[in-house]
Amino acid sequence: MSNDIEPEGDSTTGGGTVEAERPGESSVAISQADLHESAGKRTPLFKRRLMIAAAAVVLLVGIIFGTRYYLHAISHESTDDAFIDGHIIQISPKVSGHVIKLHITDNQQVNEGDLLVEIDPRDFEARLAQARASLLAAQARHNSSQINVKLTSATSSAAVMQASSGLGQATSNVQSTRAQTEVMRSRLDQARVQIKTAQANAEQARAQSAAADAEATRAAADVTRYQQLYDRDEVSHQQFDQAVAAARVGKAQLEAARLKVAATDMQVADALAAEEVAANGLLQAESQIQESQARVGEARGQLAGANAAPDQVAASRSQVNVSSAEIEQAQAAVQQAELELSYTRIFAPESGRVTRKAVEEGALLQVGQVLFAIVPDDLWVNANFKETQLTFMQPGQSVEIDVDAYPDKAFRGHVDSIQAGSGAAFSLLPPENASGNYVKVVQRVPVKIVFDEPPDPTHSLGPGMSVVPEVKVK
Repeated sequence: MSNDIEPEGDSTTGGGTVEAERPGESSVAISQADLHESAGKRTPLFKRRLMIAAAAVVLLVGIIFGTRYYLHAISHESTDDAFIDGHIIQISPKVSGHVIKLHITDNQQVNEGDLLVEIDPRDFEARLAQARASLLAAQARHNSSQINVKLTSATSSAAVMQASSGLGQATSNVQSTRAQTEVMRSRLDQARVQIKTAQANAEQARAQSAAADAEATRAAADVTRYQQLYDRDEVSHQQFDQAVAAARVGKAQLEAARLKVAATDMQVADALAAEEVAANGLLQAESQIQESQARVGEARGQLAGANAAPDQVAASRSQVNVSSAEIEQAQAAVQQAELELSYTRIFAPESGRVTRKAVEEGALLQVGQVLFAIVPDDLWVNANFKETQLTFMQPGQSVEIDVDAYPDKAFRGHVDSIQAGSGAAFSLLPPENASGNYVKVVQRVPVKIVFDEPPDPTHSLGPGMSVVPEVKVK
């Protein structure tokens, strides 16, 4: 019976497959060959030990580097909110004018004292010459005022004596002119009397002339009548001759009367002329009185001025002081002109690089116009650390600076100072925490970091370049 009963499936030895089936379980086929193969591929013991050792080394290295990173992290503070800062010197002219020479180009390195720009100096040279001439004139006035002081001091006593003498002479002239006035007034009165006398004599002469004229007319008429009578022999020749002689006498008397009238008229004219001369002399004498009185006043003024000689000396000395002030003013003007002339040559105030050049030869410059900027080599880092990073940060701590432009080089520096206040407190619109809308925000505080190394020409730095500083705080 045992031979009749065969198990389901094949039964092999030495690598056959045994299949078994149990109620409620899946069939599992186990290959004896696979079991022998897996037993042959089991890892040797030394390899397992090597793998464990490698894992231990990796773990140890990880622990070491992790510990170092942790220690480094707790002893260093860094930020990427940092940039290079520095002084930017804006170069502007102090005087206006045309550029005649330009000695710079863009991004040129210049040294302190190098000549950068030349402005046309001719106008300023003329102003300097004018200021120097004004200084010479002020010095001449000063010398003249000093001489005037000496002259005033020396002539003050003589001026007093001369003024006193002039006053006496002017007073005597007044008296003399008054006497002359009285004489001229008497002469005028006498001339007026003479005029009246001459006029009366003239009237008398005219009356006598009229009488002589009448007598001459009558005598001539008698001659005519006696001539007729003589012709008829009614009168004698003697009578006729008497009539003729009487006519001649009358005619002669008429001529004499006429001459006397003319003479009296001349006397009247002479008297009128004498009156006019006397009147003019009186007027002149009266004017001389006024002039003499004016001279008296002038002499008194001169005497008063001479008596005020000490005041004049003081005034002359004050003029010396004024001229001294004018000299100082002129010297200041000369210095100002020399300064303005020196401003026509613009020199580099510090060593650095020329940036943002905005000037060309021939351009007309105005005072205060920005021509270009010079960036000195004195640079630093302005790092904005969080306020939570400042717990152990102090000035003097060493800093490693990584510049984004030069990832292959690490710069060395140290903390110079920490700003007293956050950046937000100095912003244009600082936060108003008292308004009620307060939200606590970690603020950033600027920290100034100074480079320890001199500038490297192969690694040029400039303001605004981004850096990552790492401060060793412990």
